[in-house]
Amino acid sequence: MGFRVLYHLTTANLKGIAEEAKWAESMGYDGLCTEDAAHDPFLPLMMAASTTSRVTLEPRVAIAFPRSPMVVAYAASDLQDYSGGRFRLGLGTQVKGHIQRRFSTEWSAPGPRLREYVRSLHAIWDAWQTGEKLAFHGDHYNFSLMTPFFSPGKSEQPRPPVFISAVNPYNCRVAGEVCDGIALHPLTTPKYLEKVIKPNLEKGAATVGRNPKSVNLSSSAFVVTGPNQAAIDAKKEAVKKQIAFYCSTRSYSRVLEVQGFEELGVWLHEMSLKQQWDEMAELITDEILDAFAVVGGYSEIPGLMRQRFDGLVDEVVFNAGGPGAADDAELRKMIEGLQG
Repeated sequence: MGFRVLYHLTTANLKGIAEEAKWAESMGYDGLCTEDAAHDPFLPLMMAASTTSRVTLEPRVAIAFPRSPMVVAYAASDLQDYSGGRFRLGLGTQVKGHIQRRFSTEWSAPGPRLREYVRSLHAIWDAWQTGEKLAFHGDHYNFSLMTPFFSPGKSEQPRPPVFISAVNPYNCRVAGEVCDGIALHPLTTPKYLEKVIKPNLEKGAATVGRNPKSVNLSSSAFVVTGPNQAAIDAKKEAVKKQIAFYCSTRSYSRVLEVQGFEELGVWLHEMSLKQQWDEMAELITDEILDAFAVVGGYSEIPGLMRQRFDGLVDEVVFNAGGPGAADDAELRKMIEGLQG
């Protein structure tokens, strides 16, 4: 059994989103996603929905805490209705520094707050759907006002599935309790899936009597590929820089510990404090690259992805460049190979 295959839209070119989405659907992709980094993650999905009819659409992931659950509930509901039920809501916590210093938003216990965030979304959507009084009361969020004027009313579509980005054990348990899926971090390895992600997801699901298999696992693993070895080698350096950046963040120290790269994280963190970004990539050896990335030629990628993730994940994000970056026929072969 193969994977669903998702494509990451190039949100830096907002005017090109509609055509890029149309192209991605024509290539056979199963879903499209955006990121919440230098651009808004929701607006491009509305544009993508206008030129597609089959693919799922999701932010991967929208940073939750700077946005009220009510604000996100409206955006998600509109996208779900407009797309004909193809929207999936991906949420993430980010780290303390970004929440406080980039968003100027309050930081509090992220795991419990995220659980409450998802439950409050469900309460809001259910109130709109049933017309019953909105009454959600928690430690972080309270919602009790919803008059008919502010309610979009009953929808013909089901409420959007909610995915969260989960790395630490607590958030994996939250996903098992209240979510429809986990948007896995690019650093997630098969070993980390087996030792941390899945056991904790199962624990969370057991607390509420859910089947853990109902929680979709969606991989964002690094993929380094190209038409020839020179092209592959050229892309390795950019991926090594990304890996070095992530490994320098203490939030991912557990992943490095499981992989046996704990000291690497300490060194990279110290270098990041000195702004030694270019030098950091030099610490990422080919051995470390192979632990976190799938590296191979076009024809090799489907087999390598299966070898690494078969039976562990349900979906993979796979970009071999946008329109024109790879031969369309070759790209379709890779997508079909991944889908199995």
